[in-house]
Amino acid sequence: MMSIRLMRLGAKKRPFYRVVVIDKTKPRESKAKEIIGFYDPLQEPAEIKIDMERANYWLEQGAQASKTVQSLMHKVSATEKHSE
Repeated sequence: MMSIRLMRLGAKKRPFYRVVVIDKTKPRESKAKEIIGFYDPLQEPAEIKIDMERANYWLEQGAQASKTVQSLMHKVSATEKHSE
């Protein structure tokens, strides 16, 4: 089973996250199938970039998004609607 979740990068107390598609049973730092975006919570406002086409593709293939990634995807889709 595949999942869409965050992979932590960055230095101590300076987190930076990648949104990745990875096998659900693998550890957080394992090699990902695909990197579909990133999340930087330390920017003001927080910087979020997710390739929604690829995310939707993986969701159609049966991947499950974590709760955090689901909330980030909702924020991205809401900002895309406001920018149009």
